[in-house]
Amino acid sequence: MTESVHDSIRQAVDTYDVVLFMKGTPDFPQCGFSSRAVAILERLGVSYASYNVLDNPELREGIKQFSNWPTIPQLYIKGEFVGGSDIMMEMFESGELQELVTEKGLTEGE
Repeated sequence: MTESVHDSIRQAVDTYDVVLFMKGTPDFPQCGFSSRAVAILERLGVSYASYNVLDNPELREGIKQFSNWPTIPQLYIKGEFVGGSDIMMEMFESGELQELVTEKGLTEGE
């Protein structure tokens, strides 16, 4: 991974409270796992930045090295790697993901 890719990832993770590195876009996910990740974030009602790794092969490989996690999508909350689609689903189903976004002050007022 080039230093510039690493720096770009670090900047995104540090800049946005919630970041999803995914295949495709929130409006047009390009794989089922990314689609599930978007659906979970939508259900939580949190704002998030997304990066389409299919647009940039260096980013696609770089994010895997950055997190030391082999699959995409990847979710970061407040600068910390949370996990991929399966972990997001487990955390959502258990209520843990909702607790995390509430604890971090990321939920929108209802």
